[in-house]
Amino acid sequence: MKAAVYHGPKDIRIEEVELRKPKEDEVCIKIKYCGVCGTDIHIYEGDSGAFAVNPPLIPGHEFAGVVEAVGDAVEHLKVGDKVSGDPNIMCGRCYFCRNGMEHFCENVTGVGTTADGGFAQYTVMKASHAYKLPENIDLMTAAMAEPMSCCIHGIDLCEIKQGSTVLVIGAGPIGVIMLQLAKLSGAAKLIVSEPVKEKRELALKLGADLVIDPINEDIEKILSEYTKNVDCVIECAGSKRTQEQAVKLAGKSARVMFFGLTSPETQISIKPDDIFKKELTIRSSFINPYTFSRAIDTLASGSVDVKSIITNVVKLENIQEVFKDPEYRRSGKVMISME
Repeated sequence: MKAAVYHGPKDIRIEEVELRKPKEDEVCIKIKYCGVCGTDIHIYEGDSGAFAVNPPLIPGHEFAGVVEAVGDAVEHLKVGDKVSGDPNIMCGRCYFCRNGMEHFCENVTGVGTTADGGFAQYTVMKASHAYKLPENIDLMTAAMAEPMSCCIHGIDLCEIKQGSTVLVIGAGPIGVIMLQLAKLSGAAKLIVSEPVKEKRELALKLGADLVIDPINEDIEKILSEYTKNVDCVIECAGSKRTQEQAVKLAGKSARVMFFGLTSPETQISIKPDDIFKKELTIRSSFINPYTFSRAIDTLASGSVDVKSIITNVVKLENIQEVFKDPEYRRSGKVMISME
């Protein structure tokens, strides 16, 4: 089969790779689409992302496709079923798995991070983590199930109340998903800070009440005139500047969610006095515990628009261009097509 194989920092190659047969508890999926995630970019650049990566590896963990073969013990799936895969496979034995914190599993297998993933014509994974899709979800939409599941976990931790004012920093694919989930959670005022004009326009289309250009506008002044208090700040840009800004812009008794993934070496400066005087709660969100089914149901309902987020569909053989050219990522979500 053809696959994009990561060999080290800034070295990803299209190669012929042997496809192994699924074990008794596994399923082989013919991949239709696989999304390019910020984690994939971090891996390509040589950062570890959420998990340590040991090349050679086939990256890609946001995928959907059709069941090609099933192991002898698999009963809930059959050849021809449309599926999306939850890439985070936990051991079920360690302290964290046995104490309701599976996403901190000490022996996790990450499809596309520690094991071969979806930037290939086929992938083999545990059948327990392949979710059969409702008939009304197309496979491009279904490839957004993994990022949707991560966002749902993050929005749960934000504890948004009815009538809240929410500021989203960064209107990339994750930011505009968070925007829509915040609205569904009851936010009354939704503000987006984003320097790219096209992304601000998309945010307005998808439910933002106010968009701000943080480069050319005085964001503090605009916020003070627009709302009495910012109750929740969701940082989705993943940079030192925006994370520091998130704490600064948060209102009294606000929740600050660090959702954007920075480089592991990034350090930020925060004044404890700012946290104390505003009684802030600062949280982060790590992967997607117990939310994959909810993500599929959300996509099936049509309550969150993910199609508008997808701006480029690139064939597998051209995947190197996506990693080398940041303009692809600047515009929106990139999907890799295996056809």
